[in-house]
Amino acid sequence: MSTAAVLRARFPRASANVTRYAGAAGRGLDEAGRLGWFSLCCVGQTVHALRRYRHETLRQIAQTVFGAGAMAFVGGAVGIGGFVVLSGASLVAVQGFVSLGNIGVEAFTGFFAALINVRIAVPVVGGILLASIIGAGHTAELGAMRISEEIDALEVMGINSIAYLASTRLIAGLVAIVPLFCGLVSIAFLSPQLTTTLLYGQSNGTYQHYFRTFLRPEDVGWSFVESLIIVVAVMVSHCYYGYNASGGPVGVGEGVGRSMRFSLVSVQVVVLLSTLAIYGVNPNFALTV
Repeated sequence: MSTAAVLRARFPRASANVTRYAGAAGRGLDEAGRLGWFSLCCVGQTVHALRRYRHETLRQIAQTVFGAGAMAFVGGAVGIGGFVVLSGASLVAVQGFVSLGNIGVEAFTGFFAALINVRIAVPVVGGILLASIIGAGHTAELGAMRISEEIDALEVMGINSIAYLASTRLIAGLVAIVPLFCGLVSIAFLSPQLTTTLLYGQSNGTYQHYFRTFLRPEDVGWSFVESLIIVVAVMVSHCYYGYNASGGPVGVGEGVGRSMRFSLVSVQVVVLLSTLAIYGVNPNFALTV
């Protein structure tokens, strides 16, 4: 028996920790490669999914947009997202009015709402909603199909499992983001105005002047582009962890947790890099009193 075998038998826990930490970098690169290849396959087979699996694509779109079961009674992700943005945008108005009021320029609350809600709040909230409401459900659903060998059964029947299960969900997410984004932006525009004018008594003309002055249509367009990138990152990551789940129900739960962690971090990274790329050199506004 070799010395290494003796040490492993004598100190099993220490040996397992050394093996785990020593191979962490290699396992991380392997996981990144698998995720990258799955992403290419998922995105590349969207056209195939639209041509061959139209009924499944339509079913996923309806379930994603309107929700299923109890979710349908509150309007699905759009209804829940409306309540989240309502509170978030109102908080932006409250903090903006109070903070700007400390230096005597509370009239700029409209500028505050036009800048933060459009460029940051709406993409971040939309991404978090997709990850928590839709993405986690997809991970659990695909994971349950994997451990019950339903995905293997699809492969045996000659069905492209990635196109049928992942690409259709990606298409549904891209379709669902359109009404979701429109609803979130509308509420993000209305909520701070009502908070500022009704609760704090600022005149509607003052708020509308600064809000319309600093709200640029290009910002809304770039915000929608950010949301599309976030949809791809969130949906692909959740489908990947569900598609490759293993270890029974415990493995499915771990996959849901890992997918949530990855997608929530991805949302922040996408918004950060997009904001730096678009507004890092020129913020596109000149604040003057």
